[in-house]
Amino acid sequence: MSTFFRMRGICKSYFVGGEDTPVLKDIDLDLEPGEYLSVLGPSGSGKSTLMNIIGCLDVPSSGEYVLLDQEVEEMDEIGLAHVRSHEIGFIFQNSQLLPRLSARKNVELPLIYAGMTPKQRKRRAAEMLERVGLAERMDYLPTQLSGGQQQRVAIARALAGNPSILLADEPTGALDQKTGRQVMALFKELNDEGRTIVMITHDMNIAKNARRVVHIIDGELTEGGGVGDA
Repeated sequence: MSTFFRMRGICKSYFVGGEDTPVLKDIDLDLEPGEYLSVLGPSGSGKSTLMNIIGCLDVPSSGEYVLLDQEVEEMDEIGLAHVRSHEIGFIFQNSQLLPRLSARKNVELPLIYAGMTPKQRKRRAAEMLERVGLAERMDYLPTQLSGGQQQRVAIARALAGNPSILLADEPTGALDQKTGRQVMALFKELNDEGRTIVMITHDMNIAKNARRVVHIIDGELTEGGGVGDA
């Protein structure tokens, strides 16, 4: 597999107020395995729409999207669901943990759909929580954890299924600067271990943690170069 994904001429429009409103305009983008890419853009730039297409949560209006050597347009719903549950680990701005479940149970949840036995799920969740530094907090409820700890649980949950890519949408947006830096340090460690990461953000200070930055403004994408080693 030479690339994780390849986009060519991706456009996305929504029908609003009786007319088509373009959101993405002729996007070309490749991602190599092991890359750490940041998509940087202001509110309304189209970055969330691009993230949804990368994550197979939405489909383009036109253009070609090849993911893991498969044309996404040709995938049926079962195939798309498999990609979302096995190949992509989603991390959102708000951790989206279930408040009545412990950290471990939250991490176990997607593994139920992956068909793991209870014993396998428990072991895998414990391993992932230990990986993000929360081995001693695995039986805590989300309300007993700080914002940064909650986000680390969300990262552990995203890692649990051993996805090919981590797709993070404003992962530090709800955190203070110190905690945000800690989460970014964890992302760097994961990338150094070989994890492929795409991060969506509006914040240049966050974007520059990635090894490569692309800019999106008014639905148009431009390369920003590699910054992670600067």
